[in-house]
Amino acid sequence: MQPESPMMAPGQTASTTLALAQNRVLRNTYWLLAISMVPTILGAWLGVQLKFALFPGHPAIAFMLFLGIAFGFFYGIEKTKNSGMGVALLLAFTFFMGLMLSRMLGVVLGLGNGWSLVSLAFGGTAVIFATMATIASTTKRNLSGLGKFLFVGVIMLLVAAFANIFLQIPGLMIAVSLIAIGIFSAFMLYDVNRIVTGGETNYVSATLALYLDVYNVFVNLLAILGITSGSND
Repeated sequence: MQPESPMMAPGQTASTTLALAQNRVLRNTYWLLAISMVPTILGAWLGVQLKFALFPGHPAIAFMLFLGIAFGFFYGIEKTKNSGMGVALLLAFTFFMGLMLSRMLGVVLGLGNGWSLVSLAFGGTAVIFATMATIASTTKRNLSGLGKFLFVGVIMLLVAAFANIFLQIPGLMIAVSLIAIGIFSAFMLYDVNRIVTGGETNYVSATLALYLDVYNVFVNLLAILGITSGSND
């Protein structure tokens, strides 16, 4: 028996094990992301039927209440991400997000071409996700520096969205939605790349990040389509 080549043994075994682990996280993330769409659709359907409103009073209070509930879910999911409870909380969160989507969905579906707009927003989101995921999986560039820049962008979006509750400027709403699509598309790139490069090793956390990216791109695409279609009627 010939001795094992020193160039083949430790290094290749370690790199192969790492690659398998990263592929497993990515595969589990995609599966859980697909499953998470089921409670989202269920929540959206139920919300439309019940005309769900988180807080029927002032929208600013509803906005703050939404953020409080969402961050409560984030905390719980992060604390339990290594157990089945983390998956359960994630799916409960996606149901809640479906409920939150229902109000906009109801307005868009009330338009003459509502179903076409929803299909267009869904298709656009799928194309953006497929494009960003492909780039993230094949690029040789280090994308870790994007995180802080994108986080600042999200904070600015939240401030602008909150301000527009009082200003009610349609042009600002469209601008915020366009910027949000750009930011969360870049987040798709960043989050998939983190999984591929080993920066994220927990598929529950990875799914939560990608779910928020997909959800926000879809919602903002739907908002733009609804606003522009409604203004043309």
